[in-house]
Amino acid sequence: MTALGLDGFAGSSIVALLVTAVVAGLARGFSGFGSALIFMPLASAVIGAQVASPLLLIVEMIAAAALVPGAARIANRREVGLMVIGSLVGVPLGTAFLLYADPLAVRWLIIALIVPLLALMMAGWRYPRKPTAPATTIVGALAGFFGGVAQVGGPPIVLYWLRDATAAAVIRASIILYFAVSDFIILASYLLSGLFTLQVLKLAAIAGPIFGVGLWIGSHMFGLASEATFRRVCYVLIAVSAFLSLPIFDGLLR
Repeated sequence: MTALGLDGFAGSSIVALLVTAVVAGLARGFSGFGSALIFMPLASAVIGAQVASPLLLIVEMIAAAALVPGAARIANRREVGLMVIGSLVGVPLGTAFLLYADPLAVRWLIIALIVPLLALMMAGWRYPRKPTAPATTIVGALAGFFGGVAQVGGPPIVLYWLRDATAAAVIRASIILYFAVSDFIILASYLLSGLFTLQVLKLAAIAGPIFGVGLWIGSHMFGLASEATFRRVCYVLIAVSAFLSLPIFDGLLR
């Protein structure tokens, strides 16, 4: 799309990207999760993971900024700190894989990460043991690697932390605070690796507002049906996104 300064991308690719962005925003707005799991498989198929991942990082950081001050007041800072320590190891490894691995291998890895994590989430699996400092740090490293590769560090955190429904507010705040800090680690890692290009910034300027519209609509849809129904819809969207991102469908998306 030369008119927008996005040489190298067909108009159909940009349309597919924007549709993916609004759907991801809707999912995030009405269920609180799932945006990366929906956005990254399809966006990676359309524009490549090395562009899609820093693009989503910018959009997510802006979208979540308003939530951080409130979350910081009630989060479990000790566990968040241990997670962040793990991320300091995991994020650079994930970034290196994103930067140096074959692009097709990165796409397959994203699918390979999302599908089993989605299955565990749908099954309602939760970490069954009492948390320990080493386990929390290891989960942080795992989430950091997933985040560095494709902004999909959420499922390991959710599966690990959502084990005590009596502390739901603290858990939600801890998740928000963790991602606020880990996103800055990923930001630094991407900057050092040269992944933030003018092309990424231009795409963010286009896709960001579209994601925001989806987020706003999704948040206002919350309450129209049960949370369980919205989560099932989100699971279906994630599964469809992973399926359509398979390389055999590249001719349809580009």
